[in-house]
Amino acid sequence: MFRIGFYQFRPLFGRPGANFDRIAGRLEKESADLIVLPELPFTGYLFRDRRELLTLSEEPAASPIVKGLAALCRERGFHIVTGFAERAGDRCYNSALLIGARGVIRTYRKIHLFNLEKRWFDPGDLPFAVSRIRGVRVGMMICFDYIFPEAARALALLGADLIAHPSNLVLQHCQRVMPTRCEERRPHGNIRFSGRSQIAGPGGAVIHTAPARREQLFVCDIEPRAARNKMVTSGNHLLKDRRPEFYRQVRG
Repeated sequence: MFRIGFYQFRPLFGRPGANFDRIAGRLEKESADLIVLPELPFTGYLFRDRRELLTLSEEPAASPIVKGLAALCRERGFHIVTGFAERAGDRCYNSALLIGARGVIRTYRKIHLFNLEKRWFDPGDLPFAVSRIRGVRVGMMICFDYIFPEAARALALLGADLIAHPSNLVLQHCQRVMPTRCEERRPHGNIRFSGRSQIAGPGGAVIHTAPARREQLFVCDIEPRAARNKMVTSGNHLLKDRRPEFYRQVRG
């Protein structure tokens, strides 16, 4: 068995230290193999402009937040996937970090930027990848990536048993996918996130859904081997039945 969980909460915009303290306080007694945090949980989301984002973003190798999360992983024996405003020279990415006891194991930079994110962030430039955590193959994507089936398909073809999906979803039809709920009020506008963080099984069954309007830390055991069975009928294999030679027209 593999123990996974998520922490849904409302970050305070522009207060990464306070947000870290809140997260660490909730996780400091938790037992799990992997905990998933939201998209951009330390900075908040609704930036005034790129200049404001650059003042709040950090290089992971020099980030006190990342060092604190790694220390938490060491103390509690788990791993964390978290959204992160990643600074890389003069570039800035909406990223997800897989963090363990020794620091960052894998970085994923959001490939499909949503709406105003195109004004703030640089588009992701790293391919989808899978990392092993205690024998379980874990992939990452972020929020709006879900709307492009190629994202999850790429991770499936790489052998992912589990996809960690930090999100701040706002479109109402996303409620059945993987939402995370809160609302940010800024001088230049408001944005309302749709909440209901979820853990879903490989057959589409929802194991647990968080409330829309409340903070929640939820952890449960899953059986990762269930995701390795790709037979959808006795005669159909989800991956082996693909005919990629006929998909070439979708590459453009």
